[in-house]
Amino acid sequence: MTAQLALGTYRCQAIPEAAVRAAASGAQWVDTAPNYATGRAQTLLAPALVAHPLLNVSTKTGYFAAATGTDAVNDGVLNQDQAAAGHSLAPDYVRWQTGRNREQLGRDRLDLVLLHNPERVHPGDRPALHRAIRDAFAVLEEEAAAGHVAGYGVATWAGLEEEAFTVGELLALAAEAAGGQHHLAAIQLPVSLVMMTPIVQALHGRGPLPAAADAGLRVMASAPLHGGELPGMVDQELADLIRPGLTPAQACVLAVASCRGVTNVLLAASGAPHWKEAADAVAQPSLTAAKLREITGVLASP
Repeated sequence: MTAQLALGTYRCQAIPEAAVRAAASGAQWVDTAPNYATGRAQTLLAPALVAHPLLNVSTKTGYFAAATGTDAVNDGVLNQDQAAAGHSLAPDYVRWQTGRNREQLGRDRLDLVLLHNPERVHPGDRPALHRAIRDAFAVLEEEAAAGHVAGYGVATWAGLEEEAFTVGELLALAAEAAGGQHHLAAIQLPVSLVMMTPIVQALHGRGPLPAAADAGLRVMASAPLHGGELPGMVDQELADLIRPGLTPAQACVLAVASCRGVTNVLLAASGAPHWKEAADAVAQPSLTAAKLREITGVLASP
């Protein structure tokens, strides 16, 4: 089954309009973070979330804009050095940022809160990193118990590929943080025809995507067009190999949406034509595993 399209707001140029359009098209998720749009993304999203209460929102804790860092210092949850780093998973900060996310998004209960690139904490020291993740998960378990968060997870750029942590380790850390039944519900990672490792691994039954699928986790594929660069790198011949009749952009989106384990493809489409183009792509039947092997084989050839 082809994954569903979701709005990603990292590179989105018109967040309020894009959110309304995504909701109207039937999209079920919008993804954001406190540092997106120089710290304004969540407040820009809030009116659309009020107007569309069934639209799920995933947000993050980790990176923050400079003004947020100043507020965190003033509220006593970060010191000056921590604020200057622009990233924190300290328990007091995670708790504070989760409350701030709820306030800015206008939601009493957040559908997902993701630790934002946790691999940035204690690079090269897996035990220390895992302790930091577990301690942040413990805070999010408290938030879930209070009814403030429905689920949590990890949004990573390189952590899973570099094996700073695995899906299995994240599940174990969540169980440890919760003392049993946990609320770990999702992972977010880049999946594209440039960053193909998760696709290739999944075709061999390995890596984060099958592990997440087996655990029932939501998988949000970020950067499916590699920051908008991929359509210019994929010619029509390759697009036709993927699925005849699709544009290069549609072919790239369909390849990601067809990968086992991916449940949502995040697209930062600001304009209606780009959103419709991608929506038409994910409405297509999924590519077979054999076709994905053929595509990745062609792209891996020298």
